[in-house]
Amino acid sequence: MRLISKLLITCTIISAAGTANAGNHPHFIEPQLFVAKGGASAPQVALTLDACSGQTDERILTALVENKIAATIFVTGRWLKRNAASVAIMKAHPDLFELENHGLNHIPAIDNQPLMFGLKTAGSVPAIRSEIEGGASAMQAAAAGKPVWYRDATARYSDNAIKLIHEMGYRVAGYSLNADLGASLLSGQVEKRISAAKDGDVIIAHINQPTRAAGAGVVKGILSLKQKGFHFVRLSDVVESERPIGPNA
Repeated sequence: MRLISKLLITCTIISAAGTANAGNHPHFIEPQLFVAKGGASAPQVALTLDACSGQTDERILTALVENKIAATIFVTGRWLKRNAASVAIMKAHPDLFELENHGLNHIPAIDNQPLMFGLKTAGSVPAIRSEIEGGASAMQAAAAGKPVWYRDATARYSDNAIKLIHEMGYRVAGYSLNADLGASLLSGQVEKRISAAKDGDVIIAHINQPTRAAGAGVVKGILSLKQKGFHFVRLSDVVESERPIGPNA
């Protein structure tokens, strides 16, 4: 059941490194994203889950379906090839899940430095375009819908990448709460982070690491929020706003 037909969001661009005084640290951007606050009687968050590569964390997927929790899943072409059964489950619940573009091969959209968090970056604007287009083509081949949002690997971008993504007609999917730090945290740490979410947060976590402890924390955290009365919304339920919105914004 769709919780809300339309929401407002506000997007803040955080310049994270490489100002004129930053020496050898090239500039990159780490966007933040918030949904409108629902208020004390109906707080709401957007749960976004990255499916980078590998398999599916069935603990998370099962919990979402059984508890009717909506989520936006950012899929790569690599993940789509290996997880047809999980994709079928998501497609069978269009009221809960939307699939969005995470690129073809999980490559950071950065053209001004060679590595980001140990991952080899695209390295050029044409390579960034190819990664984005490849992800969209993989989604089309999997009948996963036409993407509206783009999130790269690492969720950090060069200035040229942000410009290109917008020129290609995408919205850049930032976040406000990093729940699992790339699925690297322990279950209790992830649960605590998600449980502390505030009205209007956009949560990022991962659904492609079934052998790691973080996934159990994702489940416990989202169920804790549900018990507190939080609603979960998808990014497809959002229209853009250029100013902070909601109560006490």
